[in-house]
Amino acid sequence: MSTPPEHRSGFACFVGRPNAGKSTLTNALVGTKVAITSSKPQTTRHAIRGIVHRPDAQLVIVDTPGLHRPRTLLGQRLNDVVRATWSEVDVVGLCVPADERIGPGDRFIAGELTKVARRTPVVGVVTKTDLVPPERVAEQLLALEKVLDFAELVPVSAVDGYQVGTLADVLVGKLPEGPPLYPEGDLTDEPEQTLIAELVREAALEGVRDELPHSIAVTIEEMLPREGRADLVDIYAVVHVERPSQKGIVLGHRGERLKEVGTRARRHIEALLGSKVYLDLHVKVAKDWQRDPKQLRRLGF
Repeated sequence: MSTPPEHRSGFACFVGRPNAGKSTLTNALVGTKVAITSSKPQTTRHAIRGIVHRPDAQLVIVDTPGLHRPRTLLGQRLNDVVRATWSEVDVVGLCVPADERIGPGDRFIAGELTKVARRTPVVGVVTKTDLVPPERVAEQLLALEKVLDFAELVPVSAVDGYQVGTLADVLVGKLPEGPPLYPEGDLTDEPEQTLIAELVREAALEGVRDELPHSIAVTIEEMLPREGRADLVDIYAVVHVERPSQKGIVLGHRGERLKEVGTRARRHIEALLGSKVYLDLHVKVAKDWQRDPKQLRRLGF
């Protein structure tokens, strides 16, 4: 009788330029929403961990911010998060979308990864394959092959599930043998308040103009069960922007936009917590917070 293979456990991280599909892929592998997604670049600001449980392995995926040319102190700190993460994981996945040509940003990240690739396997991942015909995917795989000496190349689509399981197998194959690192059933190690703040920010990013995404930060000021109501949680959150004009955009005409943000966020928060939620949202101006070390600290960066 053959003995079962040893259990593997460890960390993988996805890196790539902004909007390469890293967060959507993380959620697809974990099987639930642990990382917020948006078409706006640099949506991800923290290294969010999603946990994949399998009989033969536990794969912890670290979704990182998009590596970019920083223009602010926040941008520099996000890049520091990426570099610190990929130096500590067991395997790195470089994500490149199938519907965009490989450009200077991708080559810059690949260049940075050459230092990592000496000791950590790097897997090339072509994302968003559902958006292009198969021959375009094949072209992108050939182009990606020339960028770095990858351990393996995998085309995937997080939207229709194409090869998501195959990618999980490839990543698990690069992990060391070891026992599970997190209890069965845990899908992330992020504190609830961090996830809730991220869900509010995701809702606030919907439909705003391009200059706004970087200027929005969210803090949870208070979160507590309603007295006498076991089924209701009161959450008080603040959406921080950098200028009074941005406050007007987030609020919308007579506060209508902020109401929509609250409705959208509350739906996801209730799914996360498994209970009804009263969400109280306010908008405050924190002048030029992306460039101010003291304010960055206060906002959790």
